[in-house]
Amino acid sequence: MFFYLSKILDLFFSPHTWGLVFLAAVVPWRMRAARRWRRRRAFGIAALVMLVTFSSSPVANTMLWRLEHATTPTYRDDVTYDAVVLLGGVVDEEVTAESGQPSYNDNVERVIMTHRLLRDGKARNAIVSGATLDPKLAAFGEAVVLGRQLEDWGIAKDRIIIEDKALNTRENAVYAKEIARARGFERVLIVTSAFHMARAVECFAAVDMKVDTLSVDYRAREHANIGFERWLPRAQSLAESAAVLRELSGRAIYRLRGYGKAVR
Repeated sequence: MFFYLSKILDLFFSPHTWGLVFLAAVVPWRMRAARRWRRRRAFGIAALVMLVTFSSSPVANTMLWRLEHATTPTYRDDVTYDAVVLLGGVVDEEVTAESGQPSYNDNVERVIMTHRLLRDGKARNAIVSGATLDPKLAAFGEAVVLGRQLEDWGIAKDRIIIEDKALNTRENAVYAKEIARARGFERVLIVTSAFHMARAVECFAAVDMKVDTLSVDYRAREHANIGFERWLPRAQSLAESAAVLRELSGRAIYRLRGYGKAVR
């Protein structure tokens, strides 16, 4: 009994849980009231079903696993790549500027893997791609901070190419292609989080740049434990579901605008 109580105790301290409770209280459950407020009840029930469904770990995990495995990595261990393209989305620029220390989010495995490839001689150079939205934070921009991190980890400065203009994945591909063409790079590898790789592949395909891929930062499990406690609504699971839906909508918009090209 204590085991199950310990698993659900945090639910009582979560604003997400209380939000669901208050939403449930809005629904006119009595039939007499329902006759007058059918539309409100329908919307309330729909909101509850949506929140509960996307807040459950099995649903979020399954969605994320499918997204992370939408592409198959094509990285070849027997190849020395001319360049590895490190896609941004790792640095919190404002916190880095305020604290004076690099502040990274959950995508930090992108830079860790890039360093490993450079250190082990699997790639000769790195194209570190990512701009800052705020010109005042240019000194703490994505590419600048990540490039400095690679240097701090022992990678020679002349092996690090800073691309600090790209504001999105489409521009990552455009500017990386320009650099690769100018420097004669033929074998290029892109590194990004597994959930983001499908969109990255489509963006590079749209600019007709042939690349190999190496996904990192896997977060979902194919055979996850789906015990009782994992079906309970969690704010973290809701956030994961929202991230998957955001990524899928981003891919759809990119395709509509011609920024992404479906790859079979």
